[in-house]
Amino acid sequence: MATILPTFAQSLAGANLFPLLATGVSTLQVNVGKRCNQACHHCHVDAGPNRTEEMNRDTAELVVDVLRRHPELTTLDITGGAPELNPHFRYMASEARGMGRHVIDRCNLTILFETGQETLARFLADNRVEVVASLPFYLADRTDKQRGLGVFSKSVEGLLLLNSLGYGVDGTDLTLNLVYNPNGAFLPPDQTEMEAEYRRELMARHGIVFTNLFTLTNLPIARFQHFLERSGNLDKYMAKLSGAFNGAAASNVMCRSLVSVGYDGTLYDCDFNQMLELPVSTGTTSHIRNFDAHLLARREIVTGAHCYGCTAGAGSSCGGAVA
Repeated sequence: MATILPTFAQSLAGANLFPLLATGVSTLQVNVGKRCNQACHHCHVDAGPNRTEEMNRDTAELVVDVLRRHPELTTLDITGGAPELNPHFRYMASEARGMGRHVIDRCNLTILFETGQETLARFLADNRVEVVASLPFYLADRTDKQRGLGVFSKSVEGLLLLNSLGYGVDGTDLTLNLVYNPNGAFLPPDQTEMEAEYRRELMARHGIVFTNLFTLTNLPIARFQHFLERSGNLDKYMAKLSGAFNGAAASNVMCRSLVSVGYDGTLYDCDFNQMLELPVSTGTTSHIRNFDAHLLARREIVTGAHCYGCTAGAGSSCGGAVA
């Protein structure tokens, strides 16, 4: 007989966190579309080269207008797909930097060498954009298994290019953070220990330096969920996540201070809810054109079983472990 797991709402209630409420809004995370030069096995966005969904200029201008009107939004976090493939990526990044906002680019590294992106690395450096770069492991076999043949070598080339511009180098203000995520149905290891391992191995093997390492849990969404279903591991993985629920991690989840914007302008609590088409609970302000910072800063977060992925163990967010 299958084990009946507590609902996420029940777990929150047990930690005195139900309903889960926003504590403010300081980050605007913008998903500019699903087009990507890679098609990774774990991708919760289901992105790839054949996807055509992307943010248009009108919506990009609405994003910039919201930033202009709300100085409390101190960070613009741009993701995708490969966000740099959107024709309005550089417009949003440069406009936000011109307002003094912190800008994050969630980069897959290989995009730096795509046709038409020859000046991308220099653009990022000139605008002091933080780069959060995906690197599932510091060895080729595990990275290529997850992201595609040859991705690791091209990623190393990208990291060396960013290092040459000052990214990740002590004494510069160019932040280069790496992202590790497991290649199977298990939780990531301790972030501090994994960072030390990455730092040692990447320096010894390639002379690469970086700022921080973030460990992320794979959420049971899209391609990773399909993998779990095909391998017969979905129920076991959900039980593992549920059994590792951590109230301290739940209290620090990123959605409490973040609003996610879809490529069509719809607002969500996070990128994961966006992929599940679960918009914010404040229906009157569910699109960027009706952005209401007061309501969004006090909203109830829409949750579900997938939220166990962000609250298991040390927790997982776009900035790594949270507890």
